[in-house]
Amino acid sequence: MTELWKLSAAKMAQMVRNREVSAVELTEAHLARLAAVNTRLNAVVHEMPEEALQCAKAVDERVARGEDPGPLCGAPITTKVTTDQKGQATTGGLTLNRLAISASDSPIVTNIRKAGGIIIGRTATPAFSVRWFTNSILYGQTLNPHDPSLTPGGSSGGASASVAAGICAIGQGTDIAGSVRYPAYACGLQGLRPTFGRFPQFNAGAERPFGNQIMAVSGPIARSVRDIELSFQAMAAPDMRDPWFVPVSLKGSTYPRRVALTLAPDSMPVVSEVRKALNKAAHHLSEAGWEVEEIACPPLREAAEINAQLWMADVRLGLEPYIRSEGDPDASFVIKQMKRLSPALSSDDYLKMLERRATLLRDWSVFFETYPVLLCPSSGQLPFRQQMDVESEAVFEEVYEAQMTQRAFPALGLPGLSVATGFAGRAPVGVQLVAGRFREDILFAAGKDIERACPTITSVDPV
Repeated sequence: MTELWKLSAAKMAQMVRNREVSAVELTEAHLARLAAVNTRLNAVVHEMPEEALQCAKAVDERVARGEDPGPLCGAPITTKVTTDQKGQATTGGLTLNRLAISASDSPIVTNIRKAGGIIIGRTATPAFSVRWFTNSILYGQTLNPHDPSLTPGGSSGGASASVAAGICAIGQGTDIAGSVRYPAYACGLQGLRPTFGRFPQFNAGAERPFGNQIMAVSGPIARSVRDIELSFQAMAAPDMRDPWFVPVSLKGSTYPRRVALTLAPDSMPVVSEVRKALNKAAHHLSEAGWEVEEIACPPLREAAEINAQLWMADVRLGLEPYIRSEGDPDASFVIKQMKRLSPALSSDDYLKMLERRATLLRDWSVFFETYPVLLCPSSGQLPFRQQMDVESEAVFEEVYEAQMTQRAFPALGLPGLSVATGFAGRAPVGVQLVAGRFREDILFAAGKDIERACPTITSVDPV
């Protein structure tokens, strides 16, 4: 029999509903996997076995009464330490916040619980969640299960490493500039950044600054698009604590099965291995009945700069004293480079930038009327070597440029799906699908067609 921690979340939920396995057994299997491999990864930084087993027992009791606990029905989940969870510290990767115990669950945690998900642990993030790497003075470095010399991604690197190694079926992450999509890419997984407003967001400790409010979202990382879809159904439940939440149907109207392939948006440098993955994905979509056309997409570089300006405005507004107090050398270096590349704007220029944002989003909305899905790079490079971004100013700029598509779409509030396509040597590689606002259903349809033609994603033993 296949070991329980190797199953998909969809299969786990089905088996629990059919009483082929209990939620307690699933939880125990994943806690054992956590104990076996986490010391080699440093992915889960806060464990909660007693609470997890109590929640699993409650799911089994509901099943015994003939109730359906929800789409996640007993599937083990991890949450990110940037997300409020009652009784746990919302550290954000900071020593300053190691005692910041939450008094309540955030909406995303509430929705996971309502859907029958079992939270077994909390995952690592870099300080201030500011990097595509996961290392901090609070938690240390998280490793990629496929190759410890490569980044597991960031800032949700603990989530991606946990899912890849079978510690959990689904990892909850957050994404303001690629922090779900890039860890999924780096660990050979699927990862969804939903439309802004799709998943309710709220941490009771402090109101989020403006840039974070309109760009940062929660999203799931999993080993299959079907599991992403299940997570999506669970996490999109309404919660009025988020004034930005939009109650939109999970499935939209019919659409033409037409794909725009853009190999190098705005002439960003893209290595041959990534171009090969994009062309293969385009072929798979064509074979599945999609009409694929290679064309230039609307501007992205401006949107990437708007992302950086909004993010750095938040930093300049109130975070700088905390950055100095925390003293995390990696975060300090990265934020210094981002500020250098995005100098402060005058109030007039800031307002003009927000005006331009509306124009860009309009251009993209019109584009998606003709091409309902864009196929483009997740990154211009294969997963980076560990700590590459802090090697020098010049190397940071190389990393920054490779992540242009990760940075651009959050500024526009658009949904994106990272889809794994295989490996280039030992390095995972994949592609990114993007659709119009609230059209995640199109991403799932295209993502499944690519996934079916690619090697099956399985849990791996850490190298």
